[in-house]
Amino acid sequence: MSRISEAVAPTETEAKGTPAVGESEDEARERIARHVRAILEELGLDLNDPNLERTDERVADLYLEMFHGLREGAEPEVTTFPNDEQYSHMVMEKNIPFYSMCSHHLVPFYGHAHIAYIPGERIVGLSKFARILEFYAKRPQLQERLTEQVVDCLVEKLAPRGAMVVIEARHLCVEMRGVKKPGALTVTSALRGVFHERPVREEFLDLLRRP
Repeated sequence: MSRISEAVAPTETEAKGTPAVGESEDEARERIARHVRAILEELGLDLNDPNLERTDERVADLYLEMFHGLREGAEPEVTTFPNDEQYSHMVMEKNIPFYSMCSHHLVPFYGHAHIAYIPGERIVGLSKFARILEFYAKRPQLQERLTEQVVDCLVEKLAPRGAMVVIEARHLCVEMRGVKKPGALTVTSALRGVFHERPVREEFLDLLRRP
């Protein structure tokens, strides 16, 4: 398997989270809710408490939504178009919001992605940047892996002259537990092709700094 395929394909851990073949979403929801009920019971909580009524079902719905990127057929269709104008400069979309779940603790991390590419023979609609980001964010994730997956997807789908992704995020596993540092920002980047050249990276960073 190529490096790109490894980054784009779900990991073994991710694949195990998908519903079984032939299993409906309702069946998956009930199975998740059953496990959530067991966790609540282990914590010594009274499931007859009105405040906990249907909590197991709500958590199951939340997980099915937040981990939607694991489900078969969830990958967005990325339609590309011929670069008839022979546009050869940077295309960038900044401050694309996302929400994901840390694969270490299953608590949220969230922030913004900045995505850019320099076209080759094909271009893509800008809305696809957000769709690609959303697809990979909707699974138990690491920010580093998310960054690599998004940039490698662009390379695979577009074959651009280069691509770069920067993600800035806050992690509740850092803010709520352990070191407990509210407001700490984690920044990751991944670059391919001509973005390895310093002038191209500097252009990206200059555009990123502009209001």
